[in-house]
Amino acid sequence: MANYNLTRAKANAKKIGYTVKPSTNPKKKLDVFKDGKKINSIGDPTREDFTKHKDEKRRKAFKARFERFRHKKGSGAYLADRILWD
Repeated sequence: MANYNLTRAKANAKKIGYTVKPSTNPKKKLDVFKDGKKINSIGDPTREDFTKHKDEKRRKAFKARFERFRHKKGSGAYLADRILWD
């Protein structure tokens, strides 16, 4: 069973102008696309994220851990923050 909610991830990606599909890389959850071009792969497939567990404490911990990186548009941390942790 997946450690993320694909429907929710797709909706979150759409809000910021991206699309997502399950990753072809077994070490990542999702491949992120912009205008049909692959931008990045995000998420650790062995870990749950906010789309699945809805735990605010874990969400705050993720955002604190990646605070330095999650504001740069297009970066893996930005995409994970907006797609998997929003």
